[in-house]
Amino acid sequence: MTIVSCTGLSKVYYEKTLFVDVSFGLQAGERVGIIGRNGAGKSSLLRILAGIDEPDEGVVAINRDIKAIYLEQQPLLEEQGTALEAVKSGRPDVVALFERFERERAAEADITETLTLLDAADAWNLEAKAHRYLGALGITDHQQRVSTMSGGQRKRTALARALFAEPDLIILDEPTNHLDADAVQWLQDTLMTWTGAVVFVTHDRYVLDAVSTRIVELDDHKLYSYDGGYEKYLERKEERMKVADATAEHQRNKLRRELAWLAKGAKARRTKQKSRIDWIAEMTAAPERTKAREIEITVGGRYLGGRIIDAVDVAFQRDGRTLFHNHTWRAKPLDRIGIIGPNGAGKTTLINVLSGKIQPTTGYVSIGETVTIGTLEQEPRDLREDATVLQNVRDVAEYIDTGVGREKYLSARELCERFLFTARQQHAYVHTLSGGERRRLSLLRSLMADPNVIVLDEPTNDFDIATLTALEDYLDYFKGVLLVVSHDRAFLDRVVTTIWAFEENGRIKEYPGNYSDYLVKHEELQSAKVSSEESARTLDTQSVPTTASTGANSRSSKKLSFKEQKEYEALVSRIAAVEAELADLEQRMSTGDGDYRLHEQWADQHKTLAEELDIAMARWMELEERQ
Repeated sequence: MTIVSCTGLSKVYYEKTLFVDVSFGLQAGERVGIIGRNGAGKSSLLRILAGIDEPDEGVVAINRDIKAIYLEQQPLLEEQGTALEAVKSGRPDVVALFERFERERAAEADITETLTLLDAADAWNLEAKAHRYLGALGITDHQQRVSTMSGGQRKRTALARALFAEPDLIILDEPTNHLDADAVQWLQDTLMTWTGAVVFVTHDRYVLDAVSTRIVELDDHKLYSYDGGYEKYLERKEERMKVADATAEHQRNKLRRELAWLAKGAKARRTKQKSRIDWIAEMTAAPERTKAREIEITVGGRYLGGRIIDAVDVAFQRDGRTLFHNHTWRAKPLDRIGIIGPNGAGKTTLINVLSGKIQPTTGYVSIGETVTIGTLEQEPRDLREDATVLQNVRDVAEYIDTGVGREKYLSARELCERFLFTARQQHAYVHTLSGGERRRLSLLRSLMADPNVIVLDEPTNDFDIATLTALEDYLDYFKGVLLVVSHDRAFLDRVVTTIWAFEENGRIKEYPGNYSDYLVKHEELQSAKVSSEESARTLDTQSVPTTASTGANSRSSKKLSFKEQKEYEALVSRIAAVEAELADLEQRMSTGDGDYRLHEQWADQHKTLAEELDIAMARWMELEERQ
């Protein structure tokens, strides 16, 4: 089934051409990743697909029989409600059924049909599902008012609502922003099993590769489609570029031959010669294929010195809560540290403490005199909205000493060009830039100071893959100290050699290696912990009484200890009581007594009791066999 069909789309934004005469189609069950450089028009294309914006030219046909939801980068939520209410509002059909149920009960009308519809919609389990989605995306207080939420919390709540609604088409713009690594993994797993169609923009290369059944690249005002995930895209784009280069070379050779033919004044019929002349004129006038421009990040190697950053027993408390404690670090040249942990754990606070922006609650931080720190914050606060791109760069410096080659000194204008800000864009005001372009400008300003310590807070948010790749290449040759907070697993795998993981009770544990190395080690430790706990339980539940006879020992080892006998008797009584409670709940749920809030409570109680019964029965059977 066709979900969306677009033909001949063109769009211009602030006199900047985004795309021209492009076509796009989407079938049911497809999962399409949209990629392209910042400012290429990815978000504009999503808004057109969602029916929010209109193209300047072209036709968009959306199947009217489908339910579609669009999650923008900064979504709007009803501020009066709670996080839980916001998520449940994603299913207005079910909310309407519960309202109908209430009206019929109040009027003492027949509620049989409504109950049947509620059961068919699995309405009684929806609240538990809403709780599960919020928890998976890092929202711990489900009764928090939306009006008190941060931008990141709102984005995660809106993402939970979009998924909870289970639309036929879900359109996601940078859904992994503001998610920690566990939440990104959960989202990846969820989208991989999504039964509807998905169109999404993301910089996360692991998500792109795992989720996408097709990659669509927006490049040079055109769309190019590649079947498969991100890895397949890279392979097939390389093949396409080779073919394009070979074709262009063939055309150039043909053009040279034709020009030579004309120069010799070959005799031919006038019509034939006229057609050749017209063809050559057309070929000569045709624009050459635009070669992809790559970002060049070149800076010098500022002297670092012997003493860099010394942090001794630092701790930080906020509102009576300890974010981290007893953390000591003496920075060394080439330290490349990735910091991970749940949202709200204190990762940003930690790097602010280590870079001297805020003071620790206890302990101390000392920064060497030769240290120059370059910082990229999550939200660029250092940009002047009413100034141009070039003016913002000149606010930092007019020239930068790269320390290498003939171009030892680069002007602000030249550095802007290396960061792909064209001469025209350099005179554009900051408020006209896309989110990714703003972040790229903020990165340029940070590197303009030629730092020898770089602190990156979620650097992959809003960056396109080309910018990420350029930054990774630069960091390969960076000789200073790197501190990076990121949820982007591919980025961490590429640039760091040590992981600091926020764990329980404000403890920061160090793991050597990159993020993949951390996962292996962490899983090994978790497995060892579970095995140790299981062994302890086994030893606790087994008791072998001492007798004078070996045969007596053998026989008595199978008998229950006094403690186990008491446990066995208690289990018999508890199982009977739980079964009675379950039967009572099932009776109440089947008759329709009570309002929907009671039904939701009963559904939760039923689930909890059923799980308790399974555990109790398994233990009872184990003891019964020995009895």
